[in-house]
Amino acid sequence: MELTSDDGELTPELRLGRQVRQLREQRGLSLRGLSKEVSGYAYSYIHRVEQGKQKPSTALVRALDEFFGTCGALAEIYGLSEEMRVAQYSLATVKREQEAIRIQVFASSHIPGLLQTESYAREHIRAGLPAAPHDEVEALVASRMDRQYIFARADPPFYWAIMDEAAFRRPTGDKAVMCEQLEHILRFAENPHVTVQVLPFVEGLHPMLGGSLTLHTLGNGTTAGLVESFGTGDPVDSPRRIVVLTQRFDLVRSKALSESKSLDLIRDYLKEYEGENYP
Repeated sequence: MELTSDDGELTPELRLGRQVRQLREQRGLSLRGLSKEVSGYAYSYIHRVEQGKQKPSTALVRALDEFFGTCGALAEIYGLSEEMRVAQYSLATVKREQEAIRIQVFASSHIPGLLQTESYAREHIRAGLPAAPHDEVEALVASRMDRQYIFARADPPFYWAIMDEAAFRRPTGDKAVMCEQLEHILRFAENPHVTVQVLPFVEGLHPMLGGSLTLHTLGNGTTAGLVESFGTGDPVDSPRRIVVLTQRFDLVRSKALSESKSLDLIRDYLKEYEGENYP
């Protein structure tokens, strides 16, 4: 019998189990074979996890993420609380993120995940999942940090991030966290593969208010999109819709400050958070 919540939604245990079984079968492994690869975990235990009949340990989830090379995606799927709908697009999105040769992101109210520091990510995740246990939050933070390894590769993707000024005006609970975050962005922007821009308040309304957009350009030249809002995501593969989303991104980019002026604005916010002009 499948585990479901009261409203009929699949539980995190069952969602995770299905993902593990799919990954195992793609590798051509039996349960015993996976047990040998992930030493220390009995095949019967992994079988119960795949069926959604047993809650896995955090250690097992991390071991499976490491073995399958999913960069924390399994931890992210499992880490969400039962009160939230687990993002089914998470694994596919991380896979595309790993394969992308260019990533374009627009965020309307927060710093994008690939730019976040550990402390900022922790506050951001905690704000979105206030009832989540500590270990689940930490698993999500770890998975978000693991995803950033793509920038340490010999062939990192080109990364273009545009953030609404609201992302900088909206502070974290601890100003020191925000200072660290802004300093990180300024350092990160020194990378020749990285472009950072800010869409200022003075530009008024724009076509992507209230949401976030990610465009992954793959090695074969195709582009896949992801539109996110309030913990849900809409993966987009249709060429016609990709054209529409790309047009929206280009419109926002045309309204954004130049890279140098954007970094100057971020420095101004950093000074404010450091207390020089903070009200």
